Amino acid sequence: MEAAVLPALLLVLLAELCAGQRAGDPVFQPSFIHMSGPRVNFLFLGNPSGVHFSIHLSPRDEETGILQLANCNGSESAGDWNLNVTRGMNISKLTVSLSRTLQLCLPNATDCCTAPLCVVETLQVLACRDSVMLAHLLVQAEIYANSSFTGNVSENATVIPNQVFQPLGSCPCDLTAGACDVRCCCDLECSPDLKQLFNESCFTGVFGGDVNPPFDHLCSSQSMEYVPDWFPFLCVQSSLNNTPFLGYFYHGSISTPKVPSFKISLQTSPGKLFIGYKKGDPIMTEENEYFTIPQQSMAGQCVVHAPVAYLQDFDVRCLTSLKSYEEGLPHHVRINSGTGDFIHQNVVYRNITDTGKFITESESLPAAEVLCQNVTFAEHYTFIWKGKNIEQVNVTVFLGSLCDGEILTQRFTVQFLSLESTNTTELSGNPGYQVGKPVRAANLNASDTSGSLNIWQPAGRGLCTSATHTPVIFGLDSLSGCTLEVGIDEDCSLLRGNVTEKLNSLIQATHIGKRDNSSHSEPNDWVEIIRLDPFNSDTNVSTGIFKGICADIPANLNIRIIFAEVGAVQGIPQREILAVQISYSTVIWQFQCGLTCENTSFLPITAAVQFIKVPAQPPIPMTRSQSNYWREFDCNRDDVCWPQLFYPVTRFYTGEPYSQCLAKGLSLAFLVLLAAIMSNPWFSRFWNTCLV
Repeated sequence: MEAAVLPALLLVLLAELCAGQRAGDPVFQPSFIHMSGPRVNFLFLGNPSGVHFSIHLSPRDEETGILQLANCNGSESAGDWNLNVTRGMNISKLTVSLSRTLQLCLPNATDCCTAPLCVVETLQVLACRDSVMLAHLLVQAEIYANSSFTGNVSENATVIPNQVFQPLGSCPCDLTAGACDVRCCCDLECSPDLKQLFNESCFTGVFGGDVNPPFDHLCSSQSMEYVPDWFPFLCVQSSLNNTPFLGYFYHGSISTPKVPSFKISLQTSPGKLFIGYKKGDPIMTEENEYFTIPQQSMAGQCVVHAPVAYLQDFDVRCLTSLKSYEEGLPHHVRINSGTGDFIHQNVVYRNITDTGKFITESESLPAAEVLCQNVTFAEHYTFIWKGKNIEQVNVTVFLGSLCDGEILTQRFTVQFLSLESTNTTELSGNPGYQVGKPVRAANLNASDTSGSLNIWQPAGRGLCTSATHTPVIFGLDSLSGCTLEVGIDEDCSLLRGNVTEKLNSLIQATHIGKRDNSSHSEPNDWVEIIRLDPFNSDTNVSTGIFKGICADIPANLNIRIIFAEVGAVQGIPQREILAVQISYSTVIWQFQCGLTCENTSFLPITAAVQFIKVPAQPPIPMTRSQSNYWREFDCNRDDVCWPQLFYPVTRFYTGEPYSQCLAKGLSLAFLVLLAAIMSNPWFSRFWNTCLV
């Protein structure tokens, strides 16, 4: 009855307290709290200057049972309760906490909870200024005791046997504690008289207590119904401790597992952490990890943490948005130079004001909802190298503002410059080309000998008017192109000339350098470009009924570069260009309508680069005797391969131990020799003589 009346009394007191509350007066937020834990927080909204906070245990009138309103003559503690105040400008934080323990009482224990419902009390928190009450808060506390056990734990722990040699449960059918389980003959709680009732119907197998049965291949096992005659010769003599039902036959040594790591093992030497880089080796950092820069994968997607390879340039562009933007490796990371020393990156930061070249798409969003962030637009790395070491790293970082809804085209470039080279176009060094370096071109017939050999790098819609150029990379077969807008009334002769001009703009050179360090003052260091002019038709087939059709359009440019390996420098192959040929492939252009037939159509034009490797010198022809000699032992053409006949007795054969292979080979040789001797006629005469 008392529990049912208490909430009604609280509501009456709360209505009586709130009757005089006016808007704008200082208040507690919330004004009523039901407390189920030892701590509760609430706020006082108002100016706390000169305000005295106090907590009271609400007394109850013995006659009416109504809670009485407390006065301002209180403190910040009452009974087992404490009040903590953190004052602010116009908002103050207050905390009511219980100082007694909430553990259930153990035998002969004090200062604890005798019942699960440990605390049932009503509290009042008052805010007063000059004995005038400004605000009041009613707290109803109903707190249960903690159920966690905090007593002493017995040290008599159950010892679990090792399951490798001993089963964990010796009687699985013993399911009832303190009683005998029917048909469980291994139950120790079953008396001999009870076992006689079900002795012939006991559980069998592992459930019945036979947890360590002899396995079939054990010599003492009688479980096999049909035992072959040879079983006694091949059975296993072993004790029941070594059984597969317990997990292992033998308790051998345990090897420590090798956890794979993303770090690579470096070649070490006394006093050195690294002996230098080779072409293609990943560049390492001070933390023995890969130095990474965003690069494109084989699938065309950008990988943020891609290792940078030594002496391999690249220029990539990655699309990202503000939501998917991810920072790369920090620029304060030191790089392993290759000699065990570590060098800092020389970083220069620049701001981009014109973001039109990087922002390719923008979604229209309300101005109030646009979120912008300062991000990296481009990073240009220049590695100064000498031999197998990195001497210096220069980084230029371009920063700009990227807003939500915009698509950013990031650019990342890596360029390796030789310390001995003063010209930034001479990238490889001594003396031939390296794969991944630009092909050198020149105009030796002009006063300005600088030239270029490029392919297209489309952007935007892929039109030729907006496409940029990128240099031809040595050893990289590539195909690029763009689209040309053509009208239905286009003159075929003008179209051929326009396409030829577009293709010829890629080749601003007359000669190609044989080697990457070819000098402009040495004509023998260059090869002339062989040009095969496109087929020009004098017939204009776009007139009359053939309107919108043009034949013999040189839409495909073919660049063939023939090279050979002429040597090696410090183990790095050196390649030399022998010849360069440029040809054109013609197509028939025909006007085509898209979804809506307009007066313009598109003509795709392409540029393909192919690198063809040839021997540096023609092979020396073999003589007749050499040809017959190698013909006799040619395993690719002969039915019998004599070099492979004795392969099992060589050290290259790993199928068996070498000693066994050698013994078998000698035994085979002895049998062959014995057969040869016995097949000889004189051996028969000698044998007959011995018998006589």
